[in-house]
Amino acid sequence: MTDLTLGALYGVVTLVVMCSGMPIAFALGVVAISFMYFFMPASSLDTVTQNVYEEMASITLLSIPLFILKGAAIGKSPAGKDLYSAIHTWLHKIPGGLGIANVFACALFAAMAGSSPATCSAIGSAGIPEMRKRGYSPGFAAGIIAAGGTLGILLPPSITMILYAVASEQSLGRLFLAGIGPGTLLVALFAGYAVFRARKEYGMAKAIYEAGGVKSPYLDTEHFTAREKVEMLPRVLPFIVLLIGVMVALYGGYATPSETAGPGALLALVLIAVVYKVWRPKDLSPILAATVKESTMLLLIIGMSLLYSYVMSYLHISQSAAQWVVDMHLSRWVLLSVILLMVVVFGFFLPPVSIILMTAPIILPPLKAAGFDLIWFGIVMTVVMEMGLIHPPVGLNIFVIKNIAPDIPLKEVIRGVMPFLGLMFLAVVLLCVFPGIATGLPEMMMGVKN
Repeated sequence: MTDLTLGALYGVVTLVVMCSGMPIAFALGVVAISFMYFFMPASSLDTVTQNVYEEMASITLLSIPLFILKGAAIGKSPAGKDLYSAIHTWLHKIPGGLGIANVFACALFAAMAGSSPATCSAIGSAGIPEMRKRGYSPGFAAGIIAAGGTLGILLPPSITMILYAVASEQSLGRLFLAGIGPGTLLVALFAGYAVFRARKEYGMAKAIYEAGGVKSPYLDTEHFTAREKVEMLPRVLPFIVLLIGVMVALYGGYATPSETAGPGALLALVLIAVVYKVWRPKDLSPILAATVKESTMLLLIIGMSLLYSYVMSYLHISQSAAQWVVDMHLSRWVLLSVILLMVVVFGFFLPPVSIILMTAPIILPPLKAAGFDLIWFGIVMTVVMEMGLIHPPVGLNIFVIKNIAPDIPLKEVIRGVMPFLGLMFLAVVLLCVFPGIATGLPEMMMGVKN
C-alpha cells in the first residue's frame, strides 16, 4: 500500500468514525490507535500514553485551563451584562448603536476570555433580548452576536492561537500581536454593517407606521443623562484594569504569553470578588466546574489530535501529502486558495482546535516552501476558521445562540449570520492584499522576523 493510498484510507476512516456521532476526541483516538495496531510495530501500542504525555508536556498548553478560568470567571458573573450595558449607554444615539454596542462588548469580552462560545453566551444572553425588545429583527440580533463571538479566537489571548503556535512552532507573542489589527478590522466591518442594517430596518419600520401599521420599538427613542453615562463608566473600569494588567505583563517583558494566563485568571477572580461579591464557595462552584469541564474536553481533544498527528507522521502520510501538493507546482496564491478552501470545508464539521492539529503537519510545509509568512497565515487561517464557527451545518456559535434564544428559528439564525460570512471573506481578501494589517504591529514591536 502506497503512502497516499494509506493516507486516503486514514482520511476516509476518520470521516466515517466522526460521522458515527462519536465525540471528536474519542474518534481521533480510536482511528489513531487502530492504525497503530494494523500498520505500526506492536510495541508502539505500549507507548501510547508516553507519546500523548510527551506531546502535551508543554508550558504553552498549560496556559489553556488558566485562560478558560479567566473567561469563566467573567462569563459566569454579572460582568458581561454590565460591560454591555455601559457601552450601550454611550452609543445609543448612533444609528444601530445597540448593535455596535454588542460588537464592542463581544470584542472586549473576547480579549479577556479567549473563547468564542463563552463570548457568545455571556454577551448574547443580555444583548439579544435587549435588541429584540427595541425592534431589531431576530435574525439580525442573532447574527451580530454569533459573528461578534467569533472574535474570541482572533483577539489575544486566543486559545486557538496558542494551539497554532504549538503546531507551527511560531512565536506566540507575535501571533497575539498579529491578531490585533485584523481583529480591529473585523470589529469595524461588523459595526459598519450594524449601522447599515439598522438604518434599513428603521426605514422599513417607519414606512409601516406611516402607512397606518403598528409602531415598532425601533421608532422609540432612549435618553440617558450625562450623570447616568458617567455612572456607567465604573462598570467598564474593571475590564480595562484587567486588560491593561495582562497586556503590561505580556508586552512589558514581565511575563511570557503563557505566564500571563496565571495573573490574568487571578485578576479576574479578584475582580469578581471585589466588584460583584462572588467569593463564597457556592458562587465559585459554577465557575470552577465550567473551567474543569471545558478544560478537560479541550485538553482531551488536543491530546488525541496530537496522537493522531503522530501516527500520520510515523506512517509518512503528512509528509507524502505535503510532497504531493508541492509536486503539483501550483502558483503560491492558487496553493493558498486550495488550502483555505480545505479549511473552510473542515470548518463545516470540526472545531478550530481539531482543524489546526490535524492539518498543520500537511499544510504548513508547502506554505513555508512557497514563501508565505506562517505568522500571517495563522491569522488568515483563524479568520477562515471563524467562518466555520457560524457556517452551517455545524457552526458552533449558531447552536450557542439557539441555546440562549431558543425561540428564534434556526433558519433565522442562519440567515442572520450570512452577511457576516461575506464580511469575513472580505477581511481575508484585505489581509492578502495588505498583509501589513497582520504583520505590521509585531514587526514594529518585536522587529522584523528572521
